[in-house]
Amino acid sequence: MMNRFTTSEKEQNRTIDRYYRFQSRIYDSTRWSFLFGRKEIIRQLPPLPEPIVVEIGCGTGYNIKRLVKHYPDGAFYGIDLSADMITRAEKNLRHHRNKVRLLQAPYQEGHSLFPKPVDVILFSYSLTMINPQWKMLINQALADLKDDGFLAVVDFHDSRFDWFKSHMGNHHVRMDGHLLSYLEEVSDIKKFNKGRAYGGIWEYMWCVAQKCS
Repeated sequence: MMNRFTTSEKEQNRTIDRYYRFQSRIYDSTRWSFLFGRKEIIRQLPPLPEPIVVEIGCGTGYNIKRLVKHYPDGAFYGIDLSADMITRAEKNLRHHRNKVRLLQAPYQEGHSLFPKPVDVILFSYSLTMINPQWKMLINQALADLKDDGFLAVVDFHDSRFDWFKSHMGNHHVRMDGHLLSYLEEVSDIKKFNKGRAYGGIWEYMWCVAQKCS
């Protein structure tokens, strides 16, 4: 099988995997304090009959639990690069094994993981950590969607403080408004909102988009 990864992509994958070996243990108990908008983005998803729903970077399964409630007749995929995160997600989603398939795998442009086009793809606080491949992942998500499917993104947006951007960079997070700018270029944004965190130290954003017609 042909190796699809460049050296930089392999190193990025290894960096993320190492980072989450410890973070997976404390993720759910700590992330509530700064990963804002996750519940709201799911509430903004439209009603759909028996949808196929995918989360890229599913982590511990926090969002998939809520997606199952939002789409009780859906089928779900959770994709994550971290084996530790997938192990946590398997435990957290054990009551939904008949609906949810979890895959420890990279998500990469030109290589679909799904047997047919899907209805909803969610990126939740994952794209700002995937540098420089974040554009490729958005492109692949749009390719994996049905023509009338929905791309949902919730993530860090920007900060007016260079010290905070530097701090987040030490945790592998890029914050300079780049996601929204590209999403506006390559998709048709249907719903959008920005929020301020901790008195405006940083902004987060969520959006629901479709393929450009």
